[in-house]
Amino acid sequence: MALKLMYITNNPKVAAIAQKYGVDRVWIDLETIGKEERQKGMNTVKSNHSLQDITTIKPILTTSELLVRINPINKDTKKEIDAVMNAGADMIMLPMWKNTGEVNQFLEAVNKRCKTILLLETKEADECLSEVLDLTGIDEVHIGLNDLHLSYGLKHMFELFSNGTVERICNNLKARGIPYGFGGIAKLGSGELPAEKIVMEHYRLGSTRTILSRSFCNTDVLRELFKIEKVFSENIKKLRDYEEYIMENATLEDFKRNFTEIKEIVNEILVTGRGM
Repeated sequence: MALKLMYITNNPKVAAIAQKYGVDRVWIDLETIGKEERQKGMNTVKSNHSLQDITTIKPILTTSELLVRINPINKDTKKEIDAVMNAGADMIMLPMWKNTGEVNQFLEAVNKRCKTILLLETKEADECLSEVLDLTGIDEVHIGLNDLHLSYGLKHMFELFSNGTVERICNNLKARGIPYGFGGIAKLGSGELPAEKIVMEHYRLGSTRTILSRSFCNTDVLRELFKIEKVFSENIKKLRDYEEYIMENATLEDFKRNFTEIKEIVNEILVTGRGM
């Protein structure tokens, strides 16, 4: 089964292009609380999305779902969830949760009115995951590599592949029958850890969803719509062709070899400091 693709944008024209070329979920990002402090000095996306973006993007989407990431649990969470749902969200994602109580509060506030996704990005979330999965109403889990590696005090987010953390979490989720995904991918042929290797790791670990990263199509740099459309049309086709090749041809040995190569690349990054 092909990966479900998610892309973050509040630009209606870009959302329409993403949908046209097979992006499964357009992502509105309302998370602001604590993000600047956690990722200070890092080259990460800081959202300027708003509630109004939901009502703008929603009518455009006919085949893609509208995913909204809210803020971490706070005194206004119920109010935020109600507003997001009234605006038209198909799915709501909870970031930065650290215990069963926070997840339960989120699930009760949503009350099965739409799909729920837990964004696992803290060591505390990892440690209490088995308890959390006993709760009802969790539709999916996504592993957020950037904040999770910070939470564990690692030097680079790709260490979560090489040290077995991603595999362990995926196996836990697989055993519980919860759909899951992790991280994001760049265009094939690019990426500090080549996108091809990450895609193959998705298939090895049974992941069924991922984010098209900012480097897949950076609309802060690429402004012309015809160029943006070219990026999506060409590179999603390349991705889907590669996925089909994996599904039809990859052997157990291929997956093992790919994982070994991932560990070697991550070790080189850590030794040389490249990209850190």
